[in-house]
Amino acid sequence: MMKRLFSNLLFKIFLAIVLGIVFGLYLPESVNRVFTTFNDFFGQFLNFAIPLIIMGLIMSAISDLGKSAGKLLLLTVAIAYGSTLFSGFSTYFVTAGIFPQLLATHVNNMAQVVGSSPELKPYFSISIPPALDVMTSLFLAFIIGIGVSYQEKSSLKLVVKDFQTIIMQLIENVIVPLLPLFILGIFTSMSYSGKVVSILSVFISIIGVIFALHILLLLIQYTIAAVVTKKNPFKLLLTMTPAYFTALGTQSSAATIPVTLEQTLKNGVSERIAGFVIPLCATIHLSGSIMKITACAMALMILNGMPFDFTLFAGFIFMLGIAMVAAPGVPGGAIMAAVGILQSMLGFNEEMIGLMIALYIAMDSFGTACNVTGDGAIALVVDKITSSSETK
Repeated sequence: MMKRLFSNLLFKIFLAIVLGIVFGLYLPESVNRVFTTFNDFFGQFLNFAIPLIIMGLIMSAISDLGKSAGKLLLLTVAIAYGSTLFSGFSTYFVTAGIFPQLLATHVNNMAQVVGSSPELKPYFSISIPPALDVMTSLFLAFIIGIGVSYQEKSSLKLVVKDFQTIIMQLIENVIVPLLPLFILGIFTSMSYSGKVVSILSVFISIIGVIFALHILLLLIQYTIAAVVTKKNPFKLLLTMTPAYFTALGTQSSAATIPVTLEQTLKNGVSERIAGFVIPLCATIHLSGSIMKITACAMALMILNGMPFDFTLFAGFIFMLGIAMVAAPGVPGGAIMAAVGILQSMLGFNEEMIGLMIALYIAMDSFGTACNVTGDGAIALVVDKITSSSETK
């Protein structure tokens, strides 16, 4: 039981936050600077790895989608991407109206603390310049991925798959295991400088708003599905609750596929459509994930006094919806795919990236549950559209 608990990423992040606060308050500056030195190095390594992560995951994801191109694929992808964009934009409008007032007190407190707070400095710094910038790697991944998808027999396709394997090993065996230590260092620094109280109170406010939004999103998705299929939305949603609670436990859309598929069939979706849509949407439908990232990004920008507008976030949401498709099936995979866009488009620094990761993983179960439950609504709509077109 204890071994399973200590292997859970969410528990590790929670423990890192608690220890970071304690270390920042009670350990001497000389010891806390060790964590700051590690964070400086890990931040440089992360900057170097992000373009590689984008290329390794997106090239493979696009080439895989191209294998099974057809009307059913295009329809499912269009609805799933539309659902993801709807979630991102609706989150933007709601939080843009709520967060400035909700976080106003925290912004004032942060401004007072930042003006007089001591800062921890690393003992030394190592510069690791990335081989490519984020946007270059993103567009190069699109070009190569699309090109490879049209080649039936291509040695480059094997290289792309091998590169994806290497990148996933890098994420699973190096980056994700070191994230708790990175977050410990961030909270140590914030605790030492006196910013941690404001940050934690912001965490609580953000999590409450996002939880309410993701329940509302599911109600909207199943209301639309009910209108299309002429069924009771509450019965449809109630049937999907086993998939919702399974995703809460597994934190993985892929691991929840058998349950999602079974409950989707109980909602009356044909076996052919459910068998195609549910596994595909486990990869490409990320309405819960984009909600978390959009809301958290806006909150941190407000907290740090960074300007934002609809144009900035529109480009960010469109790009984020594509980048997250490549997220691997590991806890925190979507946020790792989003880090480069947060840096290049919104101007996030290392501390903000660390806070984004901590916030995202703290809500990872709810985002995954929202994703997989929404997959059932998409399957209902696709099934209705395809059955209607076939009968004509």
